[in-house]
Amino acid sequence: MTEVLRPHAEDLYAEELAVLAKTDDRARPPGWRLSPWAVTTYIVGDGDQISPKYIGPRRIVEVAVATLATDRALLLLGVPGTAKTWLSEHLAAAISGDSTLLVQGTAGTAEEAVRYGWNYARLLAEGPSREALTPSPVMRAMSEGRITRVEELTRMPSDVQDALITVLSEKTLPIPELNEEVQATRGFNVIATANDRDRGVNELSSALRRRFNTVVLPVPATAQEEIDIVSRRVGQLGRSLELPEVPTALEEIRRVVTVFRELRSGVTEDGRTKVKSPSGTLSTAEAISVLTGGVALAAHFGDGVLRPADVAAGIRGAVVQDPVSDRVVWREYLETVVRERDGWSDFYRACRDAD
Repeated sequence: MTEVLRPHAEDLYAEELAVLAKTDDRARPPGWRLSPWAVTTYIVGDGDQISPKYIGPRRIVEVAVATLATDRALLLLGVPGTAKTWLSEHLAAAISGDSTLLVQGTAGTAEEAVRYGWNYARLLAEGPSREALTPSPVMRAMSEGRITRVEELTRMPSDVQDALITVLSEKTLPIPELNEEVQATRGFNVIATANDRDRGVNELSSALRRRFNTVVLPVPATAQEEIDIVSRRVGQLGRSLELPEVPTALEEIRRVVTVFRELRSGVTEDGRTKVKSPSGTLSTAEAISVLTGGVALAAHFGDGVLRPADVAAGIRGAVVQDPVSDRVVWREYLETVVRERDGWSDFYRACRDAD
């Protein structure tokens, strides 16, 4: 059997979930596989058998879990790269044992993705019936008492977003064609993710927003916290992709994170020099991508050691989204900050060569 490229969270961390289920003696909400306390432990880790899935304030996770234990839906809001999708997947895996009931929001997402569709061959042959109906992930989650995930909610057209209003307020999904409805089973809830920084965003209506409890996921508070996140995820991705082992290059990770944080905030880490910010978000997720690509370059085309030349092109690609304005910002940052920084001469040369 061919191994899948990206296992679902409930499969990848099945052993940890089993350990928690075995020892979890606290009260569980109806339909939940673990108690809220155990779900939170699964997400933030326990320093022993359970690895952390989200590195950030524990209170944020507790508020998110407590929301899902009520009849309120959860909206994870934040700039790109703050682990919204990652957190929603692991919450669904721990609560329902199934993170696959997913609606991916795009500009082309149709209402059928939220409500239901039809098998048109059967519809024409037999007329409207339950057998001819094609349930959406939301309908399945309601019937089975599970968590459904709606990714990039603000990318969906407004009329498609508002198809969720009845589901969230009445916990029912009408099927007018059959004069029936699907009522939510205990354990059902919705986790949505959204950001308001990207282009192509459709604002949520006030009626829909009121039906969510919103939890804002912050960018990592400190450079060290972001370095820890990036180091952990690069290691995990390297193992899952079976990349040849490359020795941990903490110095290169620190440099990439420092560059991203300074350009993102508009000031150097010592607070002495203001810098211009590019048009992109320069998120933690992009730093992880740059370094994972660098590890692949070092392993397959280098000497097995992560060096500045392995990450330089990736950094430039992340920073220079607009080939005119962002290139000016990047060159100015290289000349006024990187060039003058002690111990960064090799990094400066590699970035200049890649420009």
